[in-house]
Amino acid sequence: MPTFRTLDDLDLAGKRVLLRVDMNVPMRDGAITDTARIEKIIPTITEILSNGAGIVLASHLGRPKGQAVPEFSLEPLAPVLGSLLPDREVIFSADGSHQAAPGEIVLLENLRFNPGEEGNDPAFAKSLAAHGDIYVDDAFSCAHRAHASIDGVARLLPAAAGRLMQQELDALNNALENPAHPVAALVGGNKISTKLGVLENLITKVDHLIVGGAMANTFLYAGGVAVGKSLCEEEMADTARDIVAKASDAGCTIHLPVDAVVAAGLEEGIASETVAIDAVPEDQMILDVGPETAAQITSLLEGCKTLVWNGPLGAFEFKPFDDGTNAAALAAAKLTEAGALLSVAGGGDTMAAMENAGVTETFSYISSAGGAFLEWLEGKTLPGIAVLMEK
Repeated sequence: MPTFRTLDDLDLAGKRVLLRVDMNVPMRDGAITDTARIEKIIPTITEILSNGAGIVLASHLGRPKGQAVPEFSLEPLAPVLGSLLPDREVIFSADGSHQAAPGEIVLLENLRFNPGEEGNDPAFAKSLAAHGDIYVDDAFSCAHRAHASIDGVARLLPAAAGRLMQQELDALNNALENPAHPVAALVGGNKISTKLGVLENLITKVDHLIVGGAMANTFLYAGGVAVGKSLCEEEMADTARDIVAKASDAGCTIHLPVDAVVAAGLEEGIASETVAIDAVPEDQMILDVGPETAAQITSLLEGCKTLVWNGPLGAFEFKPFDDGTNAAALAAAKLTEAGALLSVAGGGDTMAAMENAGVTETFSYISSAGGAFLEWLEGKTLPGIAVLMEK
């Protein structure tokens, strides 16, 4: 990955910094239900203020589709952010007229209230650029969007990555672009069709590809294994066989489940049993990998230096079908704590699966980005990163 500019490359004293963050937090009845995304931007805010600058914060919330929708206003976020910054007031500026003096924090209204944001309108980008002397992007989760606040404004002001963005890019670079081998990728989820680009890119970069979730059923079916009533994309069988052939040519070994936990349906507490992968009953569905598969994954990881994880191994939202994911996650966490494995996870349900397994504090890095993480796994150049690269 080419070098990108960071806060270390900027002279911030006396400047106004337009800081793009991701405060797209979950809300219920006007109250924030999870402040994790706000908490993650505090280090960048604190560092910019300590260097004598003022900050104008820009973020989106929800999908107001270019209209001013009161329920998506950022105004309720100002006091919450202020409570995380002792002795600091966050000034909400609905019309954007308040200019940040050194030491001040100003929060603009939801960027997506203006149709120019998602349309990357040059005029809207110019109006945003008027809020700062410098642009800092701390929103990797939005880096796959060529929006005015991500792409347009970065072309108008000196631009750099904030500390959260820098942390994310460093982790991703170490995981796939410049990793320590052997490298394993664990990819779960339901469909090959939604992760085809991910699979095709990973087999060219990793030594081992561990496939789980319902996606594994399609690979098994393509290899002649009966999967009962399991979720399976039968129409993708040729594609699965093609991926296996390409992986072999690239020197990547694909690992599929050798046993499975099956049940008549997906619901909490339903009767289940463990069977060999070639003995799935016709009236049952595969809902998790079995203990032998989990043990093989653990053994495989013990011989690896790097792990990239995207997606669960089973229907982890329903017990006991989280056992396989939990076992593999705990094994990776233990190796990470011992300094033997660099572990990076992200995308889709992965963060929830890691929280369920209790390993969010022990993995090397867990990305909260969904679409941006997946597009990075596909090997795509993200617009929000491209504009931060050093010329």
